[in-house]
Amino acid sequence: MKNKQKFQGLQSNCQRVADVLKAIAHPQRLVLVCSLSESEKTVTELLAYCEISQSQLSQFLGRLTRQGILASRKEGVHVYYSINDPKVKKIVNTLNTLYGQACTN
Repeated sequence: MKNKQKFQGLQSNCQRVADVLKAIAHPQRLVLVCSLSESEKTVTELLAYCEISQSQLSQFLGRLTRQGILASRKEGVHVYYSINDPKVKKIVNTLNTLYGQACTN
């Protein structure tokens, strides 16, 4: 019984990790996350940084926010996005280490 519980716990953890990795696996979503690992940014700043359509950016931000990877806050007319999950920042740091600053300017 104990082995079954361990296996179920492992499956659950692996599913959470796989969900995060899937969410950032798209090159433009990874660019967004890398950009936000440096500091929070407005939608306007992210549009300039990523060079994608506003519609596509909105979809990406929505997905990453729903999955708890990003957080947003509104200040006046601006919406600011930041990384909500500290583990994601660690993933970006690891990518930089493994791939030679893959996620920095």
